[in-house]
Amino acid sequence: MVTSAAQNVEQYLAELPDDRRDVMTAMRKLIRRHLPKGYVESMTYGMILYGIPLETYPNTYNNQPLGYVALAAQKNYYALYMFAYADEAAVAEMRAGFQAAGKKLDMGKSCVRFRKLDDLALDAIGTAIASTPPDRFIELYEAVRAETKTAAKKKKSA
Repeated sequence: MVTSAAQNVEQYLAELPDDRRDVMTAMRKLIRRHLPKGYVESMTYGMILYGIPLETYPNTYNNQPLGYVALAAQKNYYALYMFAYADEAAVAEMRAGFQAAGKKLDMGKSCVRFRKLDDLALDAIGTAIASTPPDRFIELYEAVRAETKTAAKKKKSA
């Protein structure tokens, strides 16, 4: 994974070659246009992160803002990390949107990989981003954390 030491988004974008900056800028605009209120843009983990700031929700497992969407320019592709994947309905709707648009969804566990904007069903991405307001995302996060703790306890006692 390629990461950046940039301290802010503008610095991160300035590091990129023009063609890659254009793609990242377009994706940034798409994200910001669909992002529910309450998420904040920052540079975290060497990529652009849209998350819930620690001032709002400090109970994260890693003492970092609770990440909802992140965007990175990797060496050979771009990655859109969508933690909205915690909401299975949003994922199903995004898959259907890609299929309806005739686009191949290159999706990992928590990211959509693409080489150019034309690879994406942008409307489906926008809908997925808009699908989960911060309060709902915190509920999903806490449910996953509770499941993880329960599974760890069961494994430890076995």
